[in-house]
Amino acid sequence: MSLSKKDIEAAIDEEDLEIDPRIYSLYDQYCHGFMSRRDFLKKASAITVAGVSGLTMAQALFPRYAEAQTVSFTDERIKANYVTYDSPGGNSGEMSGYLVQPTTDGPHPAVVVIHENRGLNPYIEDVARRLATVGFLALAPDGLHPVGGYPGNDDDGRTLQKGLDRAKLMIDMHNSAKYVKGHELSTGALGAVGFCFGGGVVNFLATKMGDDLKAGVPFYGSAPPADEVANISAPLMIQNAENDDRINAQWPDFETALKANNIEHVRYLYEGTGHGFHNNSTRRYNEEAANLAWERTTSFFAEKLS
Repeated sequence: MSLSKKDIEAAIDEEDLEIDPRIYSLYDQYCHGFMSRRDFLKKASAITVAGVSGLTMAQALFPRYAEAQTVSFTDERIKANYVTYDSPGGNSGEMSGYLVQPTTDGPHPAVVVIHENRGLNPYIEDVARRLATVGFLALAPDGLHPVGGYPGNDDDGRTLQKGLDRAKLMIDMHNSAKYVKGHELSTGALGAVGFCFGGGVVNFLATKMGDDLKAGVPFYGSAPPADEVANISAPLMIQNAENDDRINAQWPDFETALKANNIEHVRYLYEGTGHGFHNNSTRRYNEEAANLAWERTTSFFAEKLS
């Protein structure tokens, strides 16, 4: 059921390797915890397209974090460190996060960066560094802190996060947002960006924080309950993938509620992309769409948090 390291690297490095949509669909189920890695690979191995094994395509989708880093830990434009802070009502009463500040004189507008359903992995840390390079104080909280932190691989991280009390995890994220908003290096203007689970958290924060949140950018995140949309004050920039049926099915009701309550919002649907298109550590990454979405995101924060 496994390939050699050489075979995997050859498959991933092959630029013209086309991944069948069925493999993407299976990977989406695996990423969201609806099947194990073993079942994902087993189901993928039953698919062959033009002589290419589905197992080869499946292996090519696993993240390669080291190669995906875009901003170095030692980049002279930033200063990064791990911080701990109180989180009353959360899963353990304490949280930790990756705090990245620009090296230019502050204070700086703040952005909380919310991870996917597997804890604070290297991709999310890199996103925080990207924000700091363009002038934001960025905090990427690790929702897995109460159970020891991100364990170094996504499979174990996903299992750990699934085992947490969901309501208390949301409190931990809310406390994290309040922490970076009130940080001595923050201007007090707060934005939030998140991906997948984190996108849903951005929408949650928008319903809970009122005027304390000045801008939210959920990437392919679940919509909040329609009856809570009226509580939103922050302008929203909603980043969605064209081929993401689960998330897009929620949009009509979300849009209706946003319009009914006169919530400032804009939604972008990126043609030809799937769930996770911004994550450059996997083959789901769409460079053109990711770059455009990120340019829009940072411009939105620059406008709303100024």
